[in-house]
Amino acid sequence: MVDFDLTIEQKMIRKEVRRFAEKEIAPIAGELDEKEEFSSELTKKMGEIGLLGMFVSEEYKGQAMDYISYIIAVEEIARVDGSQAATIAAGNSLGIGPIYYFGTKNQKKKYLPKLCAGEKLWGFGLTEPTAGSDAGGSKTTAVKDGDDWIINGSKIFITNAACDMTMGVTVQAKTGIKENNRPEYSCFLVEAGTKGFKAVPMHKKMMWRASNTAELYFDNVRVPNANMLGKQGDGFHQMLKTLDGGRLSIGSMGLGGAQGAYEQALKYAKQREQFNQPISKFQAIAFKLADCAMEIECARNLMYKACWLKDKKKPFEKHAAMAKLYCSELMGRVANHAVQIHGGYGLMKEYSVERFYRDQKLLDIGEGTSEVQRLVISRHIGC
Repeated sequence: MVDFDLTIEQKMIRKEVRRFAEKEIAPIAGELDEKEEFSSELTKKMGEIGLLGMFVSEEYKGQAMDYISYIIAVEEIARVDGSQAATIAAGNSLGIGPIYYFGTKNQKKKYLPKLCAGEKLWGFGLTEPTAGSDAGGSKTTAVKDGDDWIINGSKIFITNAACDMTMGVTVQAKTGIKENNRPEYSCFLVEAGTKGFKAVPMHKKMMWRASNTAELYFDNVRVPNANMLGKQGDGFHQMLKTLDGGRLSIGSMGLGGAQGAYEQALKYAKQREQFNQPISKFQAIAFKLADCAMEIECARNLMYKACWLKDKKKPFEKHAAMAKLYCSELMGRVANHAVQIHGGYGLMKEYSVERFYRDQKLLDIGEGTSEVQRLVISRHIGC
């Protein structure tokens, strides 16, 4: 028997997060985007209603919810604004996730309660200027010095890593060479304010202008061995596992963004009149909207199945890549239709479909490009 119904709790999460997004985020989303301003106040409000640490156990002050519930929350925030959804998605999957899944008990006790409460944020330092899709090409190094490690290098495009709420970052660094002559990577927890560690906010972005994005610099940054995440040499495995879950977050942003753009296009099409009737009555417009509705339904089923597999502890990596790829590219198609339906008004900041159109592009790139997702899927199907 296949049951497509959400639980009462999941339906309640959708209702409450949608209400919050429409009341607290929608009125200021355009202004924050225009000013390119990260809002700590709004982020803390999202933390107060439980949007951070959603899948973390109560032992570490999390919400102990299933992954579908978490994805629904990201979806509903993205339905209104991509920047705030990015803050929550990265805060959970990339910030909290690695510490929760791979950290020691002491590391979890030290960092997770404040992160889950939304008092602080944590970054995920993987991407480098010359290592994006090639995560195994990281040049940042960590050299053992007694009971410490000395980190040198840099990272780029790191979300939540350079704002007044940033508590620290997880950093992948090369710690040696394996027997097969390949680099050995390990991950370290580097707290904000550590000597030699510098985080610089990045501006003039096309998309997610109200989220915090940073460049990170490590100049002889000394961290104790106790700050290593998991075991030495586990870093690359940890990063790949983190990205598997993160793909679901990015996919849910595409799903939510597509839903938001579609709803705005449908509303506008019913109100806008040409030739003495609403433009929704013209087949050219009606068919665009029909295609949007159909593809969103397909995307939601694919996304929720991937989350269901993860919740059931079944292999979900292939479905995560599929969901991320399909949902992210779907938002591009829907946002494009939404702008087209709005006509000239769709090009003006007065209408938020313009913002949806811009915000979508990052989804084709972040958490593994569309090309990488197709590579992952092709390997899973035996190519």
